[in-house]
Amino acid sequence: MGLVARNMAVLLGGTAVTVLVATIGARAQETNETEKQDRVTQLERVVITTGKAGAGNGTGDPVDVPASVGKVDKTTLEKLGRENLDDVLRSVPGTFTRENPQQPGIAVNIRGFEGSGRVNSMIDGVRQSFRFTGHEAGGFTYVDPNFLTEIDVERGAVSTAGGGGLAGSVNFRTIGVEDIVRDGQEYGLLGRASWGSNGVGFSEMLAGGVKRDAVGLAAAISKRDSNDFRNGDGDTVPYTGQDLVSGLLKADFGFGEDHRLSLGGIFYQNDFAANSYEQQVKNRTATANYRYDPTGNDLIHLKVNGYFNDIQMEYLKGLSPFASAAGRKINDRGVGFDVSNTSLMDFGEIAVKSENGVEYFTDKVTSINGGVNPANAHSRTGAVFSENTFTYGMFELVGALRYDFYNLNGTADAGPRAGGAYTVDQSKGALNPKVTLAVKPVDWFQPYVTYSQSMRAPTVQETMVGGDHPGGTSASFLPNPDLKPESQKGWEVGVNVKRDGLLTADDSLRVKASYYNMKVEDFIAARFNPQFFMFEYVNVPGESRQSGIELAATYDLGMAFGGIAYTHTDTKLPSQQPGLGALSYLPDDIVALTLGGRFLEQKLEIGTRVNYVSNGVTNVGNANDATFTPINVKTPSYTTVDLFTNYKVNENVDVAFKVTNLFDKQYTPALSTIGSGQGRTFYLSTQFQF
Repeated sequence: MGLVARNMAVLLGGTAVTVLVATIGARAQETNETEKQDRVTQLERVVITTGKAGAGNGTGDPVDVPASVGKVDKTTLEKLGRENLDDVLRSVPGTFTRENPQQPGIAVNIRGFEGSGRVNSMIDGVRQSFRFTGHEAGGFTYVDPNFLTEIDVERGAVSTAGGGGLAGSVNFRTIGVEDIVRDGQEYGLLGRASWGSNGVGFSEMLAGGVKRDAVGLAAAISKRDSNDFRNGDGDTVPYTGQDLVSGLLKADFGFGEDHRLSLGGIFYQNDFAANSYEQQVKNRTATANYRYDPTGNDLIHLKVNGYFNDIQMEYLKGLSPFASAAGRKINDRGVGFDVSNTSLMDFGEIAVKSENGVEYFTDKVTSINGGVNPANAHSRTGAVFSENTFTYGMFELVGALRYDFYNLNGTADAGPRAGGAYTVDQSKGALNPKVTLAVKPVDWFQPYVTYSQSMRAPTVQETMVGGDHPGGTSASFLPNPDLKPESQKGWEVGVNVKRDGLLTADDSLRVKASYYNMKVEDFIAARFNPQFFMFEYVNVPGESRQSGIELAATYDLGMAFGGIAYTHTDTKLPSQQPGLGALSYLPDDIVALTLGGRFLEQKLEIGTRVNYVSNGVTNVGNANDATFTPINVKTPSYTTVDLFTNYKVNENVDVAFKVTNLFDKQYTPALSTIGSGQGRTFYLSTQFQF
């Protein structure tokens, strides 16, 4: 039996065990209900069991979780604006983006790691695996900001559903029936409209929903048109506009009190110009989520999620007479599922939460005139996981074990110099543990320490890249079927502070701080192969290290508020060969400071946000080096200032006004593939809900 067959057997066996445990638990619950009612359960003390802010759950307060999780809720989205998700994500400590204003996709960076699945990016829990080889990030997520209600970020190893990345996960959650139809109403209407100067243009979204008895339906449509913007010097930055149309459908069905089925579909189409071509991207996502949560049964909280995702990128027209890849189509079609059950138990004074499950994802990459991208490749990834939380008094111990496995197969073209075409078939697996110990001596203070391991499988693009660079250049690319997966071992110490009534009866203080240290073996980077005079992806020998400090702190006095998000990164990651991926390192220090006040019975909110980014480093090619060895060049620091104001007209209508880059500063955003940031820009928006 091969590795894939064994892994599938483990996967199916894990699924069967999960369902079997739930079934046995149901019977045990029925026969011992009287006895159970006589016991005094300890589970109400287990704050972490309310859910994590990552992996698509979208529940719980991040400051209650002894882990580096973060959340951008809909209030923050409205405050910072939905026009630029890069700015929104950069407000989360330890989280950044690879920014290209010509490219509408989002490329999330966590703790300096990005691209090629190092961060598992999802939409409503659906893995976004689309990647292409070029002078860009190693993958993008295409989602309409108008549809977002929350963004969940989990930094570090993820042991349950949504894992499989090296450095963490991010989940973009879209609106549903509950976001459109208010409690106590049968019908609902939600609308958003905005206008921005400096090329931003108009954006509109309209959503309607109905909720009757146990059935809920929702539908939404969104449109955005933007043009080229000007930088701080007043110069036009070309090809920074886009034409976006999106649609969304959601349906919820309840069967009795215990069963719920949720269906969803999202369609996204965007026309833009990037990488020397006019392009069109279509992203289709479908979800089917089932929940079985029997009343009065703490042993069964069953979740079954299935999904489909199809992304197509097409090069419509070249922007220069030398463009030779017009007509290129790259398609990535993926199908996946995850099954898990959570049981809540208590053994005397020890409360236990046990989550056990499996997940599996497969996607196929095809291309027409794909250049160096694979023409026909298939990847499969999966995992079996168990995470158990034990709470005794002020102590909390979380122990998790996750077995990750993958398979890559397809054809690759090494060219006549390196043996021509051949078949790739690679399978590997690894066991990844995670342990957290947290202490809560008082109800507002919780320090913790975590040790974790994670793995990132090589992508089909890294393994099967091949052929010649388009446009008649001399660059050629070599596949590497022997790539090993990246593996990470790391630890983290952190502290959570959640204090209400600190100085006044109604104020609140929230602090989440952590220090992490990560060691990566077999880091994958692009290198020049002097034997064949070609470029290829290789495993870098030795250890690649990354460490840093993350701080999120907010204080709210009611009439005034303030917050700081701070990230310090010490990067010792390998350099990247120019031409095969993005080239910049995360800056040493990133600070976002927010201050504001509330007036007119707190209906009016006025504030400012100061953004500071320190010096950074980027790789450039050394034309005088025969091996094209990249060299590091320092990038300058910069500071920008934004203003925002929000006014609640009544319970149904909000209006907002915002100015970004108030002083019209000319700068280059960190981790940007375009040389200029957007100049001073004014935004006016409104949201209504009836």
